[in-house]
Order: sequence, then C-alpha cells, then structure tokens
Amino acid sequence: MTDNILDEVWGKIRLLLKSHPWHGVPIGKAVPKTVTTYIEIVPTDTVKYEIEKHSGFLKVDRPQKYSNVCPTPYGFIPQTLCGDRVGEYCMKMTGRENIQGDGDPLDICVITEKSISHSNILLQAIPIGGFRMIDHNEADDKIIAVMKDDAIFSEWKNISDCSHSFIERLKHYFLTYKDAPGSDGKHCEIHSVYGIEEAYEIIRASHQDYIEKYSDLNMLLNREEI
Repeated sequence: MTDNILDEVWGKIRLLLKSHPWHGVPIGKAVPKTVTTYIEIVPTDTVKYEIEKHSGFLKVDRPQKYSNVCPTPYGFIPQTLCGDRVGEYCMKMTGRENIQGDGDPLDICVITEKSISHSNILLQAIPIGGFRMIDHNEADDKIIAVMKDDAIFSEWKNISDCSHSFIERLKHYFLTYKDAPGSDGKHCEIHSVYGIEEAYEIIRASHQDYIEKYSDLNMLLNREEI
C-alpha cells in the first residue's frame, strides 16, 4: 500500500475517532505566542476535574473540600510535557538541585472577561507570564495567559500588566488548594513570578520534552500535519 493511500485511509479513520486532548490536538502553529489550550476546570466548578491520561476522558479528581475556587479557567497545553528540560530549566533559574518535571502536560490559567460555563473545551490563549511552582521537588509551572481576542484582557501583554491583587489571588489558590485550613504541611511553593519571555522558554522546553518522549506517536499523528 502506497504512502498516499495510507494517508487517505488514516485520514478517514481519524474522522471516526475523538482526538485525545493531550496527544491528538495540535499545540498550534503560532506556538509559543499563541497556544491551543484544553480547559479542565472553570471557576464555578465545585469538583476538580482532570484529564484521564490513558483514555483522554475528563474525570473527577476530587470534590473541592474547602472554599478555594480557581479564579480562572484552568487546563493544559496539548503536546507538552513537564519532563527533563523543564526540570533542568527550573534548577537553572532557582540554583537548586534534584528537581524534575512533574510528568504532566504544562498547566495554564486563561484570563478572560467572559463567563465560561463548562470545561472539556478548546480555546486559543496568549501567554503573558507564569509561576515557577515547585511541588515536592517537582517543577509544576503554571503559565498565565489571556484568551485570544478577549475584549478587555487582550490589552494585557505581559505579567506586569496584571494587578498585584490578581496575582496574589492566583498564588493563594495554588498554594492552598491541597491543604486543609490551618494545616502546617505545605505541599507547594511558588519560587517566583516570571514574564512572557520565560513563559515562552518553558513552553518550548515542555514541547520538546513531549516530542522526545512521544516521538513515535508524534510521527504517526503528523501524517496529516495536525
């Protein structure tokens, strides 16, 4: 069977299948300036949802036990992986040792003036910065972005455009959402807040980590230049 026929057959098969949000959805042609984003939770959710890595379905991770509410739609960038390069970049920027990527796709918060009522959707986001978060010696960066063409927040071009109170609110959520009120044990720390250029570096590194780990899958998916 020739390559042209294989490509045609594969193209028809893909029409019958739902794309896996992590592996089967393209990161975007304008990466890192604009990235495809899969939304797992929205601010109105009282249950924390996350992708089930094997099936690609959205699953219930846990009910939100406390009053913490994610201030923005939150999810991940497809075809990214917080692996060796992300861990190495974190060590370079912090001067620490023995930090690894957390093995998950790269997380992203998307700022928008619109009320998004449910998750399990894709949108285009424009990164403006991020948080260098470390969770039990694992790099767990949070990219901060605005939704493309947002009527208000598209004016924010860098993390410095965000108000101090907004940044503090986001930080508070990520630093406390795993901890019971009054708990002494802290799971996470935010080492620093960084701007757009570092966000670009982390997105590139996580995409390269993904390509390296899933090179065979990437070659198959790219038969149609997804």
